[in-house]
Amino acid sequence: MALLSDYVNNEDSTIRIGAIMGLGLAYAGTQNEQIHEQLSPILSDSNAPLDVIAFTAISLGLVFVGSCNADVAQSIIFALMGRNEAELEEPITRLLPLGLGLLYLGKQESVEATAEVCQTFHEKIRKYCDMTLLSCAYAGTGNVLKVQHLLGECAQHLEKGGAHLGPAVLGIAMVSMAEELGLDMSMRSLEHMLQYGEKNSRRAVALALGLSCLSNPKANVMDTLSRLSHDAEPEVAMAATISLGLIGAGTNNARIATMLRNLSSYYSKDAGLLYCVRIAQGLVHMGKGLLTLAPHHSDRFLLSPAALAGLIIMLHTCLDMKTFILGKYHYVLYFLALAMKPRMLTTLDENQRPLSVPVRVGQAVDVVGQAGRPKTITGFQTHSTPVILAAGERAELATDKYIPLSPILEGFVILRENPDYQEGN
Repeated sequence: MALLSDYVNNEDSTIRIGAIMGLGLAYAGTQNEQIHEQLSPILSDSNAPLDVIAFTAISLGLVFVGSCNADVAQSIIFALMGRNEAELEEPITRLLPLGLGLLYLGKQESVEATAEVCQTFHEKIRKYCDMTLLSCAYAGTGNVLKVQHLLGECAQHLEKGGAHLGPAVLGIAMVSMAEELGLDMSMRSLEHMLQYGEKNSRRAVALALGLSCLSNPKANVMDTLSRLSHDAEPEVAMAATISLGLIGAGTNNARIATMLRNLSSYYSKDAGLLYCVRIAQGLVHMGKGLLTLAPHHSDRFLLSPAALAGLIIMLHTCLDMKTFILGKYHYVLYFLALAMKPRMLTTLDENQRPLSVPVRVGQAVDVVGQAGRPKTITGFQTHSTPVILAAGERAELATDKYIPLSPILEGFVILRENPDYQEGN
């Protein structure tokens, strides 16, 4: 705050956006009232440029993510109501409903009052706002009825318009990312949309597939995205290329790396597509293969709201590549930083000093094995910590010398010496 506060009201709008975005990233999920007091006046400032107002809404949405804060919601709603028709046509205006949606991330029914207010908006933004609020409110809940509702919206063939189809398709992946079975079902629905959907929904399908398999390169998704990355529609090809980077993020996956190398020579003449290939290559080798973008912890039991919010912002901006990623707002890629976390398991002692402990690593399974001797992993490879865990893997201690004191959070577990342990027992 001390570093950036002076620049929030700078003359240059780019510097203003940088400061506002920086505050949003630094205080994501903290519900800091000082940030609210500093940024809220910008939303009601009639002289502020539209892009500054849009990024202010996003930053406030990030700081108060999942808090249902009524004051922030009201400020964003008034900012939306104050826009004229020409401004509502601008793609940057769509960040305002997204900032509003982040306030209700994962809060389900709490969004209904705000959704009612959105019905009074201008018709150009009403549907978009409706879909964004719905998808954010039910993100990570696995609510089947909401997935059906979103599918119903995507099934409509429209003569013109249809900007709201993007958030609706992304919403399907956001709602169903909670558990494996729902995810497989939603992927089948997304496949149908590729065959029969509108142009706007086809572009979003590629991004939705990326969101469904973050840092988890499944072969069937990889093949679909590889096919889409050669699509005749440049927007679809760009979205698929970025998604290839998302599913391989931080894995150093050799097959995706080869695909992207081939794409870089295939699109060597097209600057926009080549830029997307370079971003995807950076994502695949993120942190030299030691980081992940997956927002879940502990076998999808816990979900980090700030991490998911950063991913959603990035994907929403990818719905209009030419304005954001290829335009002057390419720095929205920094929102991915919120989701980056270590992929390795590190063990510490009670004084937080690193400790090398033998652990068994394998694919996580529901409890199987002989009666009285349960197994929670399929593997039997023994490694010493720190050890890298891939998507769907679990580690368990291979020694009785230590007792776990804390559960695994962000890849760290704290251990204490076991007083009952005897060597060779």
